[in-house]
Amino acid sequence: MTKYRSAAPRIRLFRNDLLERFTLISPPAFALTWAAFLAFVLYTGWGTASLPMSVLLVLLGVLIWTLFEYVMHRFIFHLKPTSAFGRWLIFLAHGNHHAAPGDRYRNIMPPIVSMVLFSAVWAVFRILFGPAGSVLSLGFGIGYVAYDTIHYACHQLSMRSPLMRLLRRHHIRHHHVKQEGNYAITAIFWDRVFGTDIPDKRG
Repeated sequence: MTKYRSAAPRIRLFRNDLLERFTLISPPAFALTWAAFLAFVLYTGWGTASLPMSVLLVLLGVLIWTLFEYVMHRFIFHLKPTSAFGRWLIFLAHGNHHAAPGDRYRNIMPPIVSMVLFSAVWAVFRILFGPAGSVLSLGFGIGYVAYDTIHYACHQLSMRSPLMRLLRRHHIRHHHVKQEGNYAITAIFWDRVFGTDIPDKRG
């Protein structure tokens, strides 16, 4: 399968060069940043729960992420504000990706955004569950990293396995068939659960 590329040039989001650089991230920088960050989360949660409970908390965190991913994409990233500022904010957060989906440095959320959001969720989990909230957060973070990795692959890499081809086809239909549907990237069953699945006529 050939790589998916956009003919659109990179869209400049800020006039200021420093701010503009904060909107871009390469795959190696993404991998190193999140490997270090999740290692720290693991360190803070180490020993706060038994091994079986830790495994369950990590799995629960991943599941929570998949639902969070769906809700954010559907209800926040595709929000249709009426004000000019609201429209600019949504374009800054997600609309630019639909305008230039092949920009490899914007197929991954920049850490200045993703880490702030993750830190807020981490704080909530710690408040609700105490120290073991870090273990739950680890699963949430693993889910996020899987999401952005798969999203990058959908736009930039050739998919060889049947599962990855399925995920890619699901997401690319969101771009080219109907933007109001196929909101899930990783756990695509959520689109079936909530009735937003775009029928694949090939099937």
